[in-house]
Amino acid sequence: MCNVCGCGAGATRVDAGAKPDKGRRHHHHGGAEEDTGSLMAIHEHDHDHDHDHGHGHGHDHDHDHDHGHAQDPAHAAAGDLHFGLGPAHAHAPGLSQPRMVRIEQDILARNNACADANRRWFGAHGVFAINLVSSPGSGKTSLLVRTIEALHGALPLAVIEGDQQTARDADRIRAAGAPALQINTGKGCHLDAAMLGHAIGHLVPADDSLLLIENVGNLVCPAGFDLGEAHKVVVLSVTEGEDKPLKYPDMFHAVDLMLLNKIDLLPHLHFDVAQCIANARRIHPGLEVIELSAESGAGLSAWLDWLHRGVAAARQRRSAGPEAQLAAKG
Repeated sequence: MCNVCGCGAGATRVDAGAKPDKGRRHHHHGGAEEDTGSLMAIHEHDHDHDHDHGHGHGHDHDHDHDHGHAQDPAHAAAGDLHFGLGPAHAHAPGLSQPRMVRIEQDILARNNACADANRRWFGAHGVFAINLVSSPGSGKTSLLVRTIEALHGALPLAVIEGDQQTARDADRIRAAGAPALQINTGKGCHLDAAMLGHAIGHLVPADDSLLLIENVGNLVCPAGFDLGEAHKVVVLSVTEGEDKPLKYPDMFHAVDLMLLNKIDLLPHLHFDVAQCIANARRIHPGLEVIELSAESGAGLSAWLDWLHRGVAAARQRRSAGPEAQLAAKG
């Protein structure tokens, strides 16, 4: 578990025979239109009251003496260490496994309440929101710039950029011609639903529009945090290696689409596209994959078609009313 955010929800095992349940993403839809003011009211209470109620009394002893140090017998002979096998699927010095589980549950429950509010707002306004996740350097921002240029104003859109520091990416997006808002997370390693709720209140995406959210570059923590988006989309570049889905299974389990970027570089690399896709579908059977290049534009039309279909569906649900929005996520 990350000591900053408490991440570590629902670790995905690579050797799982079937795709696990995405139990961490809760969809509770009130259906009624919610204005920005009421949306913000929920988020104002997040990040407060973050007290563990156990300090100073010496009661953090859950008699959980393994502390997450259990080793996988298959690797014990090689001397490998495995700190993700306990109930919390992680290790933090000074925290027992039950304690970490309680912290995680508390953090994610508050996050999910904010995510549900965001989702209701998106549904009421017909906004198709996409959460782009990846490791640093995968080409997310370049892909967004290319997407904005290729759409040529065909869709109303806005972008929310997440980074630890600077507004460099938001500046690039604005220069490409789209409204953008930068979220700096400081030491935070991902965007959360409360941050996004505040950003929505400032940016106020247009009705029936596309909202592209670029998360902090990180293949771990953003996997566990629902923002209220319609889909998580992972961008994996061919320069990263075809084994990334196996190394970071939680992320590839959480997403609905994988964009395999920088395919223009394939002639210069030892990268097995088929093996990469097979690895991703080992974690997430049936995962949709689009191969493209933000640099050359190859494969971009398939990505644009995917976005157009999503925006059209969001508009249709909005026009059909709250019942259709609820049924769509039922």
